[in-house]
Amino acid sequence: MNHPTSAHAKPMNIDPVETEPSATPRIWAVGALCRMIAQVLSARLNPVAVRGEISGFSRASSGHCYFTLKDEHGQIRCAMFRRAASQLRHPVKDGDQVELTGQLGVYEARGDLQLVVESLRPLGQGALLEAFVRLKARLEAEGLFDPARKRTPSAMPRAVGIVTSAQAAALQDVLTALRRRAPHVQVLVAPALVQGAGAPASLCAALERLYQRSDIDTILLVRGGGSMEDLWAFNDDQLARQIVRSPVPLIAGVGHETDFTIADFCADVRAPTPTAAAELCAPQRADLLVELDGLALRLHHRMTHQLDNQAQRVDALQHRLGRPAERMQRESLHLQHLGLQLHQALRRPWPLQRERLQWAEQALQRGLHQSLQQRHQALERCATQLQLLDPRRVLQRGYALLQDAEGHAVTRSQSLEVGQQLHATLMDGEVVVTVDERRSSQFPTIAAIQPNS
Repeated sequence: MNHPTSAHAKPMNIDPVETEPSATPRIWAVGALCRMIAQVLSARLNPVAVRGEISGFSRASSGHCYFTLKDEHGQIRCAMFRRAASQLRHPVKDGDQVELTGQLGVYEARGDLQLVVESLRPLGQGALLEAFVRLKARLEAEGLFDPARKRTPSAMPRAVGIVTSAQAAALQDVLTALRRRAPHVQVLVAPALVQGAGAPASLCAALERLYQRSDIDTILLVRGGGSMEDLWAFNDDQLARQIVRSPVPLIAGVGHETDFTIADFCADVRAPTPTAAAELCAPQRADLLVELDGLALRLHHRMTHQLDNQAQRVDALQHRLGRPAERMQRESLHLQHLGLQLHQALRRPWPLQRERLQWAEQALQRGLHQSLQQRHQALERCATQLQLLDPRRVLQRGYALLQDAEGHAVTRSQSLEVGQQLHATLMDGEVVVTVDERRSSQFPTIAAIQPNS
C-alpha cells in the first residue's frame, strides 16, 4: 500500500510536457481537465492511506458521511459512502484522530480534491487489536474459554456481588434493575478502578474480596461503554485468570453490545450491557409472585380434596361401627341368655351332659372374653383415627380458622382491608377480630465491601 509523503517532504516529481515556446497551449474543457487531473492522481497515488484529525463531521439522511481530515499543515475533503459507513464499529466525532484508506480523486462538480474513504479506524487501535487477538488466542489455547467449565447462575440468589466503580453510572443502572426485579435480593458492592494502568490489579483485588464471602451466589463484573482504550483494563491476563477462579457463577457486562473483552470470554455468562447483566442474575419479582399464587392455589385444592376424602372415610367408619353402647348392650343380653341356658342345663340329672355343659360354658366364656377384647381393641383404634381427623386438634395447637362475613376462609393478607371484621374460630369458641394493619415487603439491604485494613 502506498502511503502519502509528509508535509515536509519534497514535492513529487511530475515530468512536464515539453512544448515549443511559441506553441499555442491546448484548450481544455473544464470537465475534461478535472477528469484528467483525477486520472493522474489515481495512477500515481491510489489507493492512499492517510492519518489526521476529523473536522466538520456530518451524516446525511442517505447514510453517506462527509468530513474534513486535517493536521497542522493542511486539510482535505473526505466522503464516506453508506456501504463503508455502515461498517463503522465506533461512533465518529469531531476531534478524533484516525487512520483511513481510500481513493483520491477530483469532485468535478466543484473542482475540489476529494478522498473517498473506504475504511476508518481510531488512531492507535491497530496495535491494541493485535495485542487483543494474540492474548485471546493464547488464553483460548490454555482452556480458559472452555464452555464445559462455565456454570448457570442461580435462579434464586440470596445475595449478588457487584464489582465496578463506585462513581460509575453503570452501578446505578444495575442497582435500579435489581430493585425493580428482585428487591428481596441483598446487594454487596466491591468498588474498583475500571480504567487506567492500576485498574486490572484493582479489579482482581475487588473480586478476591467477594470470593471470601460465603453468602454470595452470583457476581457481576460491569462497566459502561467506551473506546477500546477505555475498556483495555478488561483485556488483562491476570484479570482473566482471576475471573476463572470465581467460586460462584460470574456474569460480565462490560461496554455496549458490540464491545467484546477478554473478561467476556472468561466469564460464565456474557451480558451485552450492565443492565442486562442485572436482569440475567435475578428473576422478575412479579413472575415469582404469579408462580407463588399458582402454587398456593394448587395447595388449597389438594388440601380441600384430601380433607373431603378423609371426611368421607370417617363417615364410612362411623356407619360400620354404629353406636358402640347399643352394640355392647346387645352382646351383654345375648351373654345373659346363654348363661341362663347353661344354668338350666346344669340342673339336669345327666352327669355326662352336665360335664359337657360345664366344658361348653368354659369355652363359651373364653370365646366371649376374647371376642369382646378384640372388638374393644378395634373400637379403640377407630376412636383414635376419629380423634386424629378431628379439626379441633389443629385448633388445640394454637391455630385459628379465619372467615369473612360471608363465611369464606381467609388465606391471604392481600385480600383484606384495614378495618374489616373477621370471625376467628378457636378451640373453645369464636371471636370477632378487626384488621388494624397490613404489612408490605421491604427493599433489599445494600452494603459496600471495603478492602481489609
